[in-house]
Amino acid sequence: MGKITKFQEILAWQKARALVKEIYRYSSTGSFGKDFALRSQMRRAALSIMSNIAEGFARRTSKEFANFLNISAASAAEVQSLLYVAQDVGYVAEKEAETLRHLSEDISNMVRAFVRYLRTGHSKRSK
Repeated sequence: MGKITKFQEILAWQKARALVKEIYRYSSTGSFGKDFALRSQMRRAALSIMSNIAEGFARRTSKEFANFLNISAASAAEVQSLLYVAQDVGYVAEKEAETLRHLSEDISNMVRAFVRYLRTGHSKRSK
């Protein structure tokens, strides 16, 4: 893969953006749309995934970038957990919740692989 010059080129960020779109779509309807606490927490966690990838990319060192990527991966786990809540209370059907959990897990795996790559001493801007 060529040199990454902007965060929008990072596949994990692109997938996180798609996840945010889906989370907003699901959390805007029916009873889910009226559950302020769960809706807000899930949206903030999803936003944190993509935001921390972007913010980390803008940092000066690979170590700083890796730290932000770890936060992003933790936020992905939070989204997965909150999706169980949304499913359990009937806001999201099991199939849709599972699809979103898999997307979140894929993002987390990509981010963690990127952290491993950065920690091997490679430049954060090339891959």
